[in-house]
Amino acid sequence: MTPAPGAAPPPPGGYRTPVRYGYPETPAETTTRLRPVRPRQRWRTATAAACVVLGLGLIGGAATGAWLTGDSSAETTGNPYTAARGAWHSVPVDTLFPRTLRGEGAGPGGTHRTWTRIAVAPDSTCKAGLDPLLLTTLRSVGCERLVRATYTDATRSAVTTVGLVFTEADAAGMEALRTRFTGQRLGSRKDLMPRTYAPEGTPAASFGDGQRASWTVTPLTGIPVVVLAVSGFADGRTVADPQPAPDAMASGASTDIAQAGLGHEAKGVADRVERGLRGAVAELTEQPG
Repeated sequence: MTPAPGAAPPPPGGYRTPVRYGYPETPAETTTRLRPVRPRQRWRTATAAACVVLGLGLIGGAATGAWLTGDSSAETTGNPYTAARGAWHSVPVDTLFPRTLRGEGAGPGGTHRTWTRIAVAPDSTCKAGLDPLLLTTLRSVGCERLVRATYTDATRSAVTTVGLVFTEADAAGMEALRTRFTGQRLGSRKDLMPRTYAPEGTPAASFGDGQRASWTVTPLTGIPVVVLAVSGFADGRTVADPQPAPDAMASGASTDIAQAGLGHEAKGVADRVERGLRGAVAELTEQPG
């Protein structure tokens, strides 16, 4: 694919937004879509052949122009799967992972929560960002890209990594995965916990595998995305018996994890990132391509 005039060519391996994700954080950026350019036709030596080629080129160019501009909206508008699949690079990072998340009533007992973003991970393949067993579990839907960010609560006593797995699945594939997660209670399996993102020099620096306390993994329907989040104590303490968010949030739960509200942290951050993504996808589906 030849980039449009003035546009930088994409690096080998596909489209990447320069310094889009990764710590330290950078201001929100927008992306420029590269559009295909039709290859040049060689002139025929005969005048008649040249006229035919020129005529076909004009017709083809008009058709291609319509497909790349106005008419492409037919494929995007009303199709959230098409719009969402590329949202990891077409939506600004501050929209995918807002610098501040507000959770009214999202804490234990309906208390309010506020989370601040402290790090954004480089976008990656799922193989690089997920444990092998969770990667295998999601194999049926494929992986387009994984993006993650880490937040801390207002007291800086808890840290939460939230991630979005953009899949290659269609609606039927996501429905099947959601049914499987629900029927087999895969979201409660400790061996399917998400990984943390804990860059040095941040309050999450000591947030490793052994510090994971509560988590949620939710395949969405309506868009081809799996939302995941994992929380832990910011002081780096090891957690011997992690609890899935629904168990830690249950009425009467009395573990340290439940009392600290870490189930609410994981679920609250995941829910608000999901809402923001759905809103961004809704805007994309309403816009012409």
